[in-house]
Amino acid sequence: MDDALPRVEIEQELAAPRWALLQRQLMDTLNAAAPEFVARYTRDDGTLIWRDEWPGMDGSDDPYEAFMYLALFYAIGGDESVYQLARRMWDAITWQWTQYGQIEREFDGYYDWMHHGEANLFHYFFGLTKPESLIDRQRADRFARMYTGEDPLAPNYDPELGIIRAPQTGSRGPRLVVTAEDLGTHRGVLDGYHPPFEDLSTVPFPASTTPWNDDAVFAEIIEKMNRRTTRGDVPLNLNATGQMAHAFMYSGDESLRTWVVEYLARWKARADANDGILPDNVGLSGEVGEYLDGKWWGGHYGWRWPHGFFTIIEPSLNAGVNALLLTGDPSHLALARQQLDVNFALGREEDGRWVVPNKHFDSGWTDYRAPNPLHAIHLWSRSLAEEDRERVERVRAGADWSEARYPVVPLSAKHFNVNTPGWYAYITGGNPGYPERALEANAALIEQQLRRMRSSDGDPAGFGDIHHIDGHTEALDLQIDGYAIHIWQEFNPVYFESLVQTMWGAPMHISHGGLQHATVRYYDAVGQRPGLPADVGALVRAIGPDFVELELVNLDLTAGRSLVVQAGSFGEHRFGEVSVAGATATAVDGKWVQVDLGPGAGASVRLSMDRYVNRPSYETPWSRAAEWAPLIRPRQLD
Repeated sequence: MDDALPRVEIEQELAAPRWALLQRQLMDTLNAAAPEFVARYTRDDGTLIWRDEWPGMDGSDDPYEAFMYLALFYAIGGDESVYQLARRMWDAITWQWTQYGQIEREFDGYYDWMHHGEANLFHYFFGLTKPESLIDRQRADRFARMYTGEDPLAPNYDPELGIIRAPQTGSRGPRLVVTAEDLGTHRGVLDGYHPPFEDLSTVPFPASTTPWNDDAVFAEIIEKMNRRTTRGDVPLNLNATGQMAHAFMYSGDESLRTWVVEYLARWKARADANDGILPDNVGLSGEVGEYLDGKWWGGHYGWRWPHGFFTIIEPSLNAGVNALLLTGDPSHLALARQQLDVNFALGREEDGRWVVPNKHFDSGWTDYRAPNPLHAIHLWSRSLAEEDRERVERVRAGADWSEARYPVVPLSAKHFNVNTPGWYAYITGGNPGYPERALEANAALIEQQLRRMRSSDGDPAGFGDIHHIDGHTEALDLQIDGYAIHIWQEFNPVYFESLVQTMWGAPMHISHGGLQHATVRYYDAVGQRPGLPADVGALVRAIGPDFVELELVNLDLTAGRSLVVQAGSFGEHRFGEVSVAGATATAVDGKWVQVDLGPGAGASVRLSMDRYVNRPSYETPWSRAAEWAPLIRPRQLD
């Protein structure tokens, strides 16, 4: 143990709270489920039991997504064996999808930053495990250099104009022209979307669906894509700031911090010049609308197609939070705030409720729906500013968010992150029974997933025949290529949103490349590893701009436990002082404090906190950045 850390002791006994028992039961279930999941779907060498070929550019993100929570679960307190499974699966997936042809130099050859963001989550979560890993730090640095203009094999970034040169980029550089083979595996999925262009001769506009499997339609779409939407920058590329922030937290390289701040500022300036609305396309000359007849809408994953506002606000939010994390300056949230405000102001009342536009066609704003509270809640959870809470409440409009819900139903939600509104209601002083309900719902979800995984539907030998899990025809058709690649996510039992929310006091990460934030996280002081010690429960009961309130309990009645509490997921905050059960406060003045729990002991703990005052880092109390081995420098060949 690090004797230099400030310490407090808790000796008074506390009857085991039900939430703590549920947390530990969930941990035990997940520790058993993780190896069963891996064993079910892999060969002895770790490779996934699947097809012998997988064409197109789609799909390397999906197996990473299916197994990435092994790394994050270890950071919460999963067994050491779970960490080893995580390493094995990252290596095996990377090797297998290299053989398929999607990955080169351990990074996707080319794809967009919605999918890079998803794949990178696995890579980001390793930073929360054993940051001294030279392999992880080397990869993080190498991947970042693919987007700074320093990698000659991946000229994705124009450093003079400050733009990423294409929507599809990666280790092979910008994909300025896409082919039928690139998009082949996704045709079945895209059948369900409206046309990407308004002047297709083969499909009238507007149409609710587009027959991508019609060869004539497919050929016309590809031709128009290559003229209009495959070159230049798009807002989705703001998700690349996550890769830079991740590498920075290993190295502290100022050039990476500068890249994030300046890249975000360029997009903010474009929005300011467009009545506050973020344009969705920038040509290779830096001109908005360069390949779309001057239109600020119509780019790849932009305002018109396929998702609209969702793929505008999410990267804006991810980039703003990354810049806040790296600088401590909340003004970097301005772009995300601006997009939420402009979108809300464009809304209208329909049937007694406020709806906002999600898309912009040549004819104007369309696709009006009730506003999604997810992004406003994420924004507030990082800033804890009153103005951001008001943004949540205007969307909430008095709605009851007290129920904990999980999709214990045929059709899954992405990554099973569905309870953010319920957590918000709880952490802001309402919904007091939420922790128990969320943990119970999470347990039911895992039980469902284990049953599915163990069933004949979950047998990988039958993956070539299964259409719908449990026979539910409203669920994903797993014989459509674009959905077949999701198959491991649909059977995965390693989901634990409730643990992140209750233990770490933050919502689960944003699915498309958002870092996993936390108000506090924990280390086992004796084992000197991330995560809570065995038998310890932790509940974040309240958070504010300058404090956090926890309840800590040791469920072992015969032995004590010691843990270290960290201020923020990346040590970006600083504790001022700590008080136990209202007693006299002890000075901390740092990002770590050790708490020693006697047998069966527990109490409420209040910590004052200065937010975003430390340089964020993956270092731990026993793994200090100054002691890490230097990165390996390759030969310089002519």
